[in-house]
Amino acid sequence: MKLLDVLTHRHSLRKWRQTARNAPMMGLAELRRARARARKLMYSLNEVISISDNRLALPMIGSNSFSRPHGTDWAWRPELWREPLPVPGMASVRSKSMLGREVTLFHDCARSELCLRQLRNSREADLAPYGLRMDVFAFDGSFLSVVLDFPQQAVNGLTKRHLLRMDTIVELEKPLEIFARLNIKHGPNTEQIVRELPLNAEEIMVEFDLAYSNLNEKRVERAWIDLIFENPQMSQLVLRDVTFSRRPRAAL
Repeated sequence: MKLLDVLTHRHSLRKWRQTARNAPMMGLAELRRARARARKLMYSLNEVISISDNRLALPMIGSNSFSRPHGTDWAWRPELWREPLPVPGMASVRSKSMLGREVTLFHDCARSELCLRQLRNSREADLAPYGLRMDVFAFDGSFLSVVLDFPQQAVNGLTKRHLLRMDTIVELEKPLEIFARLNIKHGPNTEQIVRELPLNAEEIMVEFDLAYSNLNEKRVERAWIDLIFENPQMSQLVLRDVTFSRRPRAAL
């Protein structure tokens, strides 16, 4: 705020405080004029307060705030749930279409009746600024998945001692089965671990224990997650938040 604005605000505040103190002694005509001015001012003030309360109650754009298990050495909320996208949505989405730089939709429908849209979270429980809504109408394909590409930091120093954790908040229009498949490319091979999301649980979380994998730690190149949706036709799904964290497991 500029100095002149500060001084003007202070002067106006002093004036209205003085008017409030003088109100009991004012003549009726002067009191009516003061009341009319106060009502006009009150309308604008209430509008500012209402808009401010609404905007400030939303999760802050860019927020990477979420719970991390003890010992976490890497944590991440993908861009779509953190920042506004230049193109917030798509209709009749073709396979391999990307929403942002990290999310890709895959399907084998002959005719796409799929819609993706980034939406602003506004619930009190939401930590992520944004969510992802997927609308599926007629579905004549055999598979539907959303792929999240991990940043390079996710695989730097990755070993078989690590646990990789995924937390999400899901809203479903009708019951669905959702599977998360972790893919880690190491040399010519790709290690895959599949977990079903416990959608009936209060906390929707899955962990991938790399101790039971055949991971070649010296040749790890990149990693990604497939979210696979079973029988998605005529449904709406909202992923309010998706976060990942990595930590070394306790010694066996």
